[in-house]
Amino acid sequence: MVEMSKDGRIGKAAMKAGMDRTTARKYHELGQLPSQIPPAPRTWRTRVDPFEEDWPELEVMLKAAPELEAKTLFDFLVERDESDRYQEGQLRSLQRRVKAWLALHGPDKEVFFPQEHRPGEAMQTDFTWCTVLGITIAGEPFPHMLCHPVLPYSNVEWATVCQSESLAALQRGVQEALFRLGRHPIWHQTDHSTAATHEIPSGQRGERGFNADYLKVMEHFGLKPRTIAVRKSNQNGDAESLHGVLKRRLEQHLLLRGSRDFESVEAYERWVQGVMEKANRLRSERLAEEMAVMTPLTVPRLPEYTEERPLVSAGSTIRVKHNTYSVPSRLKGERVIVRIYEDRLEVYYASQLQLTVGRLVGRFGHRINYRHLIWSLVRKPGAFANYRYREDLFPTLTFREAYDALEPACETIWKTDLEYLRILHLAASTMESEVEAALQLLLDEGTVPRADRVKALVVPGSPEVPTLTIPEVDLIGYDALLVAGEAVAP
Repeated sequence: MVEMSKDGRIGKAAMKAGMDRTTARKYHELGQLPSQIPPAPRTWRTRVDPFEEDWPELEVMLKAAPELEAKTLFDFLVERDESDRYQEGQLRSLQRRVKAWLALHGPDKEVFFPQEHRPGEAMQTDFTWCTVLGITIAGEPFPHMLCHPVLPYSNVEWATVCQSESLAALQRGVQEALFRLGRHPIWHQTDHSTAATHEIPSGQRGERGFNADYLKVMEHFGLKPRTIAVRKSNQNGDAESLHGVLKRRLEQHLLLRGSRDFESVEAYERWVQGVMEKANRLRSERLAEEMAVMTPLTVPRLPEYTEERPLVSAGSTIRVKHNTYSVPSRLKGERVIVRIYEDRLEVYYASQLQLTVGRLVGRFGHRINYRHLIWSLVRKPGAFANYRYREDLFPTLTFREAYDALEPACETIWKTDLEYLRILHLAASTMESEVEAALQLLLDEGTVPRADRVKALVVPGSPEVPTLTIPEVDLIGYDALLVAGEAVAP
C-alpha cells in the first residue's frame, strides 16, 4: 500500500513487498490489509465425521442425561461396535461435539455473581489441611490443620495451628485474629462445620442452626454470625482461594528455610505467623480503610478451654468428649476437673495439676498410659489377656515384638503375660527408652527377652567396695627438713 502510493505501479509495489502480483492486486482492489479481512466461515468438513451415523442416538442419550461425559459415550460405542470402526484418537472429536451440543442445547448452568466486599463488614473463617507441607516436630510427622480467618476486603489473614475443626480451634483462631487487629467487623462467616452449627433433627425441615456455645463466643466479641449455604464453598470464596495461596507461600518459605523440622508446635506456629505478617504488610492500605470503620475491641480474652468434671472410674479412666483417657490410679473414685484445650487436656484435683495429655480427635478413641495401671496389673496378671485397651499397653513396636517372642518360650499364656508385665513394670520404674534398647538388643541376638535378662541390662549390679590398705606414716623426712632449716637460719 505504501509503494502503491508512491508511483501507482502494482508490479513494482508487489515486488518490493515480496508478494505475488495477483495477490497484491486483490488487496489493492479491496482497499484493506490482510489483517483487516475476516476469514470466510468454513462450510465444509476436512474429514469424514466418524460419529455421524450414531450421533442421533447419542443426542437422545444426552437429552435424557446431560451429565453423561464424552468418554462414557465413546466407551459405549466401542463396546457395542464389533468392526473396530472407532479408534482411541477419535475421542477428542466426540468431546468437541458433545461440548458444542451442551452449549447449544444443554441445560442452564449455575451462574456465579461477583460480590463487592465493603471494608470492615465481615471476617471469613475456614479450616485447611496442611499435611501436604510435610512438617515434622522433633523428627516426628505432624499432620495438622490451620484455622484461617480472612478479611475479604483487604485479604489480611491470620492462622493458628490446630488438630480438628472443633469449637475450641475456631474460638482460638478467631480470637487471635481479632486481638491482633484490636478491632472487630460486623459479621463473622463460616461454613457449616459442627463447631458453629448442628444438624437438624430427623423429621424436621429447615436450615442448620448455630450451636449455643458458638453464639456465646460471637456475642462476647460483638460479632453477628452467618454461614454460607450447604455445599456452597464458593460463598466463602476469599478464605477458600487464599488457602492455596497460603500453602504455596509456606512451601516457598520452607524451601528458603532449608528444613521442614521444628523443635515444637509453638515454634512452628510462630514461623507460620511470621510468614503471614510479611504478606499482610503489602495489604496495609486497604487494611487502613477497614480499621477506620471497624469497632474497637474492648472485651477481655476468652479462656482457651472449657471445663468438665468427670468421675474417675474403677478402671482409673475418665471419659471426655466421647473419648477415654487413663489417669493415675490414686484418683480412682474421685471427681476431677478437666480443662479441655484444642490440642490437650489438663486434669486437676484439689486445684493441683495432675496430668496433661494430648487430646484425641474424633469419637470413641482411647489413650491409656501403662504407668497408670501397671502396679495393679502386676498384682492381677490374669486381667491382661482380655483387657479392653490391651493394645495400648504396648508402648512401641519393640515391646510388641518382645511379647511375641515370649509366647513360644513360656508354657502358658498366663506366664507370658506375667513375664511381659514384669518388663512393663521395669519400664515404668526406670526409663522406657533404656528398657526398649535392652529388648531390642536381646531380640537382635535371638535371645528370649525374659524380665530378669532385661533387668540385668538396665539395672546395673551393686558396685563392689574395694579393699584399701592404709600405709604407715613415716615422719623421718619431715624431721630432716626441720634440721636443714635450722642450719640455714642466721
